[in-house]
Amino acid sequence: MHVQPVTPADIAVLKMKARVEKKAKQRDRYRAVAMALEGFSTEHIMYTLSRSKNFVQRWTYFYRDGGIEAISPRLQTGRPAKLACESADSFKQRIAARPTAVDNGLCTLRGKDAMRILQQEFGVKYSLSSVYSLMHRLGLACLKPRPRHRHNDPAAMQQWLEEAPLLSTQSKSKTRTKESRSGSRMKPESASKGR
Repeated sequence: MHVQPVTPADIAVLKMKARVEKKAKQRDRYRAVAMALEGFSTEHIMYTLSRSKNFVQRWTYFYRDGGIEAISPRLQTGRPAKLACESADSFKQRIAARPTAVDNGLCTLRGKDAMRILQQEFGVKYSLSSVYSLMHRLGLACLKPRPRHRHNDPAAMQQWLEEAPLLSTQSKSKTRTKESRSGSRMKPESASKGR
């Protein structure tokens, strides 16, 4: 592969960047371009780095067209959030506050209620799973009451606890009364029999 260096010191700069780079993929980008600038063939670079032909050629051509900056890592911002940071704080306060008259007399808000609030009051549409992820990111926990059996009677359970007999008693002595015989020393006359 024949590529001319953009500046004379590029090979040394690429090798130095490859030595200090922590991420393997980025390190291989620097090494592939440095080897191409030194005149190695594409097959040799592929074999040495254990990378594909596409990888080697793509990053070498990026260098050829834009220099070292073209192969340097860029900040990947990702998709912007649907709910802005300022709105996220007010949404958190809205969910943490007691339900209002708009909430139709509900005593607690569920995920579907949060989804409705986001759509009506903040103008963003979230799926139910995304609402739960958003609430988790904001530090809000979804409380789910523990289910009760339909025949559960708290008064009867308390009465049973108060009237139940003790199931076990404490032992009288916590120390052994007899000395254990296992592991005792051999008698002096039995030691001579083994010879």
